[in-house]
Formats: sequence, C-alpha cells, structure tokens
Amino acid sequence: MDVGVGKGAAGADGPGGARVDDPAQTTCGAPTPSPDTDAAAVSAAHPDAGSSAAADVYPPAGADADRDASGEGRSADPGDPGEDSAAGCREGSGDGSGDGFAQVRAVADAICYEGYLLYPYRRSSPKNRVRWQFGVLAPRAWAEVHGSGQPGVSGAAESWYQQTHCLCDAAPDAVLRVRVRYLQAQYKSVQRRTGADGAWEPVEALDVDGELHLSFEEAVPREADIEVPVADLLAGQRSYPVGAPGGTDTARLAIRTGPAARTERRRLPVRARTTLRAERLGGPAGPLRLTVRTENTDSSVPASAPREEALRSALLATHTLLGGDGLEFHSLIDPPARARPHAADCRNEFTFPVLAGDERARPVLFSSPILLDDHPRIAPESPGDLHDAAEIDEILSLRTFLLTDEEKREARATDPRAAAILDQIESMPEEVLAGLHGAIRSLEPAAVPAAPAAPAVPAAAPPGPVPWWQEGGDEGVSPTTDSVLVDGVPVRSGHRVRLRPRRRGADAHDMFLVDRTAHVAGVFHDVDGSMHLAVTLDDDPAAELHDWYGRYHYFRPDEVRPLADGHREVRPPTGSPPGGEAG
Repeated sequence: MDVGVGKGAAGADGPGGARVDDPAQTTCGAPTPSPDTDAAAVSAAHPDAGSSAAADVYPPAGADADRDASGEGRSADPGDPGEDSAAGCREGSGDGSGDGFAQVRAVADAICYEGYLLYPYRRSSPKNRVRWQFGVLAPRAWAEVHGSGQPGVSGAAESWYQQTHCLCDAAPDAVLRVRVRYLQAQYKSVQRRTGADGAWEPVEALDVDGELHLSFEEAVPREADIEVPVADLLAGQRSYPVGAPGGTDTARLAIRTGPAARTERRRLPVRARTTLRAERLGGPAGPLRLTVRTENTDSSVPASAPREEALRSALLATHTLLGGDGLEFHSLIDPPARARPHAADCRNEFTFPVLAGDERARPVLFSSPILLDDHPRIAPESPGDLHDAAEIDEILSLRTFLLTDEEKREARATDPRAAAILDQIESMPEEVLAGLHGAIRSLEPAAVPAAPAAPAVPAAAPPGPVPWWQEGGDEGVSPTTDSVLVDGVPVRSGHRVRLRPRRRGADAHDMFLVDRTAHVAGVFHDVDGSMHLAVTLDDDPAAELHDWYGRYHYFRPDEVRPLADGHREVRPPTGSPPGGEAG
C-alpha cells in the first residue's frame, strides 16, 4: 500500500526561489489496471494496484488506440496555468523519501480513496450513485449556492476552498515543502461503432465476447509539490497553480466478432491555486503560523449546474501534506505550553491538520478533510484498501465472498479498483483472513514449568480479587448498585450529573454534549480496572427507549459533575481532588 510517486524532469524555479511540480505530470501511487487490459497480469506486476492511489490511464505506446482523422489518439487541454506557470516535475527517487512524505503515504491514500467505491462495489448500488463525500472543492459560484456556508474543520461539506492553519518552529534557513493531493473526475464512456458513417455511439453497458464493460465516473489522482524558503513566506504570501489539464483518451476493445468497440475517458480541466503565508506570533522567539489555502478558481460552471456537472471541474478528496527542512510542527490537539495560547486562534476550514509519521519526530503534518488524531496509521493486519476505511476489513471481506458471480462480474466491470479488491479478497490466504478477526495475545504471564522431582500439588488460590477472565471474576459487580466517587460525592444509578468531557482524548461527538445534564443508568467496570458512567440525556425524547434496550453514552468519572435536586452542581468537599478539564 505504501507506494511511490512517479516523477519527471527537473522542476523550474517559481517566484522567490520556490519550486513547483507540474500536477499534470505527477500522480499518486501505483498504476491502476486499465479495464481494457488483463487485470490479473497488471495485479501480478503491481501487487498494490487498487489499494493505493492510481496513475493516469493512457493507451501504451504501440497499442491499438483509436485515432481520429488527424492520427491523434488523445488530446489534452492545458487548463489554467494560474499565477506561476513555469512548472516542471522534480527529479526524485520516486518513493517520496526525499521530502519525508513516504511515511504517511498509506494513510494519505486511504483518505484519498475513502468512499471512492463502497461495498458491494457495483455501479448499480445506490450508495455508489452519490459519491465524492469528502474534501470536495467545487467551482466557487456553484459552491456558494449549494455548499456549506458554515466553515468547520470537517471536509464533509462541499466548499470552494480549504484553509489550513498550523504552528511550527523554524530555523532561519528552513525550507517548507507542501504537497497538494486530490482526485480529478474522469468519465469513462463505453462506445460501439454504428452505421455506415462509422460514428461512435455511447452505451451504458456492452458485452464484448463475454466480458462486461460499463460506463462509469472514475477519478485520476493528482498531486502538486511546492518548495519555498520560509523566509520568503515571511516577506509576503506566494500563490502557485495546482490544477490539472483536461483531456480525452480512447482505446479500442479487443473484439472477435461484432462491431468495433472502444472506451473513451474524458476529463475537464481543474483550475486551482494554493496560497502560502507565514507569520511570526508572540515576538521574535514565538512560533510561526503557516497558512495553506487551496481554492478552486474555475469560473465556467454556473451556480445552477447540477452536482455531477460541478464535480467534473472540482478537486475531490483534497488533502495536503506539509514537511520540510528545519521545521518542527506542533500539535493543535495537544499543543506544547508555549504554543497553546496561539493554537486557539488557528482557523482550519474544511480540513484539520494532525501530526503524522514517526511519533519521535515532528517533521510532517497531514491536513485531512476527515477528522483524525495525531499520528494516524493503518492497522498492520489490514491487507489492503477496501475504500471503507471506517469499516471492519473482516466484515467487508466476508460479505464480498458472498457476492454472486453476476454481482462480481458487474463490480469488475464498474471500475478497475473494484476488480483489484475482488482479486485481493479472492486470493487472500486463510491465515490473513483469520488475522482480521483479532487475537488475544496474552492475559496473564506464562506459567513456569514445575520441577520434575516434586509431585504435583494443587496450589491454593491466591488471595485477592479473581481476574475478570476467570470463572467468578465478575461476581460482586453490579452496575445498578455500584457507586463511584465524583468530587467526593458517591454517584450511582438514578443520580443526575452535568457532562464535562475532557478536551484531550475525548470522542469528537462528546464535544456536542458539553454542559448537558444526564441521568446515570449504571456504573460499569472495564477490563483495565477503570470505571465509566452510563448515562442518558435528560433532554433526549428517546431517553426512555435508550434505557430500555441499553444504549448509553459513557463518560469517565472525571468528565461529569454531580447535580443536586435543584439542578445545581454539588460543591466538592474542601481538599477533594479537582475533576477533569471542562470541554
């Protein structure tokens, strides 16, 4: 899954010594098998294909590509060169090791393709008819009418821009590297030759010698690299083009009998720019605040256009990687003391930056349209990307096994990535599938073998509580009668509390429950010896129903405050320890 980036020729210098890579020449990840080629051969050559980002799909040199009257097999629209048109591709090793982004590529690719296709991976599935849910930067005129007017840190709402604010310390000669990544919509049209004039007729589906081909909305991964000295950004903001050209690619389908057939892949140009800015906070020794703002600059799509038309000129699943030399980024979730006063002033809109990569260092920041914690990573047991990163691989794999042959045929014809997922699951070794189920490594230390000389004598049960995993270990635990001290007040089932979830480590949804009052349903013990309060919200009209079938919100004792009958918080006795930090 952790694959490299194809690079081209050396890049040209932009303004202020910045270097910009041409997004038309850089793509994310391993080549995607064309649906018009042998998927098994491509899968063997590229084992990660379909589980990472894809390359542009062009007919190979010498292929039987369909040609127009001028002999050309494909055409491209250069798009909008933007502010800094002098751009080229930086030479590199191809694995991203030179910029430090290779270590976060697996997570970045998972975000890039989250929701690209959902189980059962068929075009006919209703959930695959409304796609592109995260990080959509649509043309401004359309987004201002149909998008969200309330910017937040989540990129689930469509907008025409993303803004990242982050804090860092920088050496005098520090160099910032920014990589803007997104998907460009590409419509694959299946066509057949009709009539005496040899015209091409688009069709929704075509069976070619027993192989099904479907028209479908695909996507081409794009990325643009920007490199600029931080000193230049302190002197003034810089803007760079990060769009991608449009184009049309055609390829003949191999056919033994019947009329000629082909696929046509068409892309509209994506016009976008990224603006960088740096400012010093809190005096000469204070941290820097970096601003990365990516905007869709297309003006050709009217506000009245349908969503599918606007998406053809949009940046999809947009996210940004920040790294460089001489930089140390700070967490906005848990900032150090010197950066904490400035973290509250950072305004991240439709994206949120988290530390990424090696936890022992802070050289890379990942600004994601999906809320993440610092240092996100892919579970080592995950064999590949199923495009449902929030789901469970085992469930999706087992369900995919149950697809009928006809359903699998449609999924393979829908998209080459769907075909790669099916190949991955159908060839999954039994031990890999078993590993997805989870395993208990150890619950107690391994027993030491007894000395052979002495006869075995039953050992007396050790004093103290019985471990929870042994018989009788949960005796004496009663959620409805147990109590726990909260600010020196015993709290049990039936009591009322005010919710004060902590900022650090709390579930994001808990932040919406700050200062709400709740009814305690029980006190529960977990396997680590911690205690949690199960509560239902006082103002939830379904609270009685939730209590009936045992659906609760759970909070630690230091995340609540006891309430007296008059809805007043109970004051802790003098000398009692303080509770948790209020949200």
